[in-house]
Amino acid sequence: MKVLVINSGSSSIKYQLLDMNNESVLCTGLVERIGEEVGRLTHRIAPDTEDAKKIKLEQPISDHEVGMTLAIDLICGENGVVKDKSEIAAIGHRIVHGGEKLHEPTLVDDAVVEELEKIIPLAPLHNPGHLAGIRVARHLFADVPQVVVMDTAYHQTLPPKAYMYALPYELYDEMRIRRYGFHGTSHGFIAKEAARIIGKSFEEFNCITVHLGNGCSMTATKEGKAIDTSMGITPLEGLVMGTRSGDVDPALHALLARTRNMTSEDVDRMLNKESGLKGLCGMNDMRDIHAAIEMGDEKAKLALDVQTYRNRKYIGSYMAVLGHVDAIIFTAGIGENDYIVRRESLKGLECFGVKIDQMNNAQRAAEPLKISTEDSSIEVWVIPTNEELAIARETKNFVN
Repeated sequence: MKVLVINSGSSSIKYQLLDMNNESVLCTGLVERIGEEVGRLTHRIAPDTEDAKKIKLEQPISDHEVGMTLAIDLICGENGVVKDKSEIAAIGHRIVHGGEKLHEPTLVDDAVVEELEKIIPLAPLHNPGHLAGIRVARHLFADVPQVVVMDTAYHQTLPPKAYMYALPYELYDEMRIRRYGFHGTSHGFIAKEAARIIGKSFEEFNCITVHLGNGCSMTATKEGKAIDTSMGITPLEGLVMGTRSGDVDPALHALLARTRNMTSEDVDRMLNKESGLKGLCGMNDMRDIHAAIEMGDEKAKLALDVQTYRNRKYIGSYMAVLGHVDAIIFTAGIGENDYIVRRESLKGLECFGVKIDQMNNAQRAAEPLKISTEDSSIEVWVIPTNEELAIARETKNFVN
């Protein structure tokens, strides 16, 4: 069974075709700069093998249909990984925000499209791009079952005490303003992988998953269900990120409006695009930040300290919420590759029995890596995330 996974953005389409008989990646690609003067398509065949090949195209790509058609022409045909698109048994679409109604893998139909349109105000940067991808895929693959897999779905098990904000209740009644959480596909994937590796039933597994990339989030999972998460109604709340502030005083908007004549759009742009690591030191790539720290850059050191201190606070609070913790798991670009961020995020937790093997921690994690000592009361792991595989699994299970 071959499953095509599509992650469609406002001006890009990421795709991956997987053979679910052995979960191998047949090809993967990225269409970007859709609608600009010159677009780009990067297509990789058998990317995880010695026979990997890369194809690059640069040409105008006027819309998502043109971009997806170019990708299908590379996937299928004489030089493709399948002879005909009829070999693709199902399509899985990544959806950032599913609201309250779309909380599990769902077959795409007109009602699903209508619901995704209704909740655009909750995800104005993401859902329009997802809808464009869905419309094109339904046109090009009219007879293929298509499934939406929501990033918010894993967090739908949060209890009301965790997802409700202390705001006038009518805002929830009328607008469904509440905590939704994001990166759920990643959190769910690595939590299940950790339970499998440790040899514990997921229904009995308690863990803290730490997704650290340009976007960062953390989730507490108790007995196989998410019970709290750091991101809120949008992906802005919570941890310090590349360009996003994470938690700030909610009165900040009013203060900046009064003192700097900033509009709500100005503040929103600042908090999402100009804050976080970038706001503190002018850089949002951790490699640049570490290099600057080596040169004595105090702002770079401050940025690292602020981020890892926030991580540590959330880990501690989720330990309190869970009571018993089987494992802490790091993932995503920074979580998988930056041993300094992991070390600093766990500093001071020795009093709770968390003990780190610093030699193991200093390794890069191309595969699951245990970085805690044998006598640590909580196991600490680095597990590479694979959201495409998680979406393909969900799609396969749903279709079957």
